[in-house]
Amino acid sequence: MTDMTKYDALKSNKQNKQVITRVVISVVVLIVLIWAFAGMTALEIKSKSMDILGSIFSGLIHPDFGFVYNKGGEDLLRGLLETFAIAVIGTFIAAIVCIPFAFLGAKNIVKFKPVSGTSKFLLSVIRVFPEIVMALIFIKAVGPGSFSGVLALGIHSVGMLGKLFAEDIENLDLTATESLKASGANKITTLVFAVIPQILPSFLSLVLYRFELNLRSASILGLIGAGGIGTPLIFALQTRSWDRVGIILIGLVIMVALIDFVSGKIRKKIV
Repeated sequence: MTDMTKYDALKSNKQNKQVITRVVISVVVLIVLIWAFAGMTALEIKSKSMDILGSIFSGLIHPDFGFVYNKGGEDLLRGLLETFAIAVIGTFIAAIVCIPFAFLGAKNIVKFKPVSGTSKFLLSVIRVFPEIVMALIFIKAVGPGSFSGVLALGIHSVGMLGKLFAEDIENLDLTATESLKASGANKITTLVFAVIPQILPSFLSLVLYRFELNLRSASILGLIGAGGIGTPLIFALQTRSWDRVGIILIGLVIMVALIDFVSGKIRKKIV
């Protein structure tokens, strides 16, 4: 058998394996989809569904503007400000705590694999628990309120920020680091003048992005008693005060859109 014949045979076998692999993957995906849809309950529209939907849309169209500011009690502005504060403090905590985990998890900084592996494993474990689960745990530990929401967002965000920050550190250009070491600089000097300037823009961009996510999460955590605008929202839903639900949702949309716009502009300048 000539070399060309062998090459054609190997190429044909490789193509056949690729076709078989694609067919197997397609069949598995199809089976999973069929199994998932088979477990769904039949779509059922109750007789009062249209009336309830009509009431909800009526509340959204005619919001309770009197709830925007109430000098003597709970109002929309206080709830939004509390939600904003929860997101800010939670993100700040995560941004500080994730730094040692990120440096310990970066393989090019810490050569000892058990240390870097353990750090990455801890970050993965932290990411497993959703914010709501952590909030429920902290509500039991420290009681309901904004503090439990701050702890839940702060600890959960460490997992994401630490992982992404560690990956950025591993992708560093170490030319400047090696040059400083060759000139006799110690580890601290190398870190300050060669590592931090490279990773700082990316780190700030990641923190801002995480803040946007935390702002959305903070508005939800109030539904389970972790403070913020979610608390009056769940009360309004339970009492079917759709006009109050409407003004709260409008306030949330405006705040999140404004924060996204400002954060996007800042990230563009940083990066």
